[in-house]
Amino acid sequence: MAKKLAVIGAGLMGSGIAQVSAQAGWEVVLRDVTDGALARGRSGIEKSYEKFVGKGKLAAEDAERALGRITTTTDLDAAADADIVVEAVFERIDVKREIFQSLDKLVKDEAVLASNTSAIPITKIAAATGRPERVVGTHFFSPVPMMQLCELVRGYKTSDETLATARAFAESVGKTCIVVNRDVAGFVTTRLISALVVEAAKLYESGVASAEDIDTACKLGFGHAMGPLATADLTGVDILLHATDNIYTESQDEKFAPPEIMRRMVDAGDIGRKSGQGFYEH
Repeated sequence: MAKKLAVIGAGLMGSGIAQVSAQAGWEVVLRDVTDGALARGRSGIEKSYEKFVGKGKLAAEDAERALGRITTTTDLDAAADADIVVEAVFERIDVKREIFQSLDKLVKDEAVLASNTSAIPITKIAAATGRPERVVGTHFFSPVPMMQLCELVRGYKTSDETLATARAFAESVGKTCIVVNRDVAGFVTTRLISALVVEAAKLYESGVASAEDIDTACKLGFGHAMGPLATADLTGVDILLHATDNIYTESQDEKFAPPEIMRRMVDAGDIGRKSGQGFYEH
């Protein structure tokens, strides 16, 4: 019998996790609070599969079978018999804790509860449940079908068994894992990119160099595939602002304090590729 995965949140991250999991043979239930969000999520999955088929990277019949493994629902109870539940909603601790508190009452005892958070300590999320040893961080990267990394995060009480189950799941959907052994805000990857984006934005804000030149320096000087400001536009300036705020609040380390320009860009709606304007015009 195929393992069952429940994904909570049908946005870009949630639908991406559902897509790669169904393609790998998992039975997936994708849950969100509105039918509209679910329709957008499923449409995005269908279009992504079509692109892979068009490029010869996925057989049409395999794409069709994968789609057949995905069901959508607005009912959280549909997660009750899942082996693993991955939460992939907006980065707000109150929202995540409420979801995990509800899931704790629904899912079977042996189920693993995972959060796709990029910055919030797993221990804070796990504290909303009566099973903190079964809670783990599974930080996927966007776009999930293309990005190979999954950052596994131990909460203060995460068990070895839970971590091993999360690793087996992530590897089964084609990801390479790193393990964060101490539950610091931002983990490894978000701390690194946040510090770099904050400094790059400060250099840009103060007129030291253009966005293009700052990014070129990182690409040609350090071998980065993409510069930090282009990365901010791709990820979403709003997403990175929220992540850096979370890390700064937790650590009080000034290198994570977002510069004013990032806040004003978000206020103005200039949040990157998804809005058509960020540090670059798209």
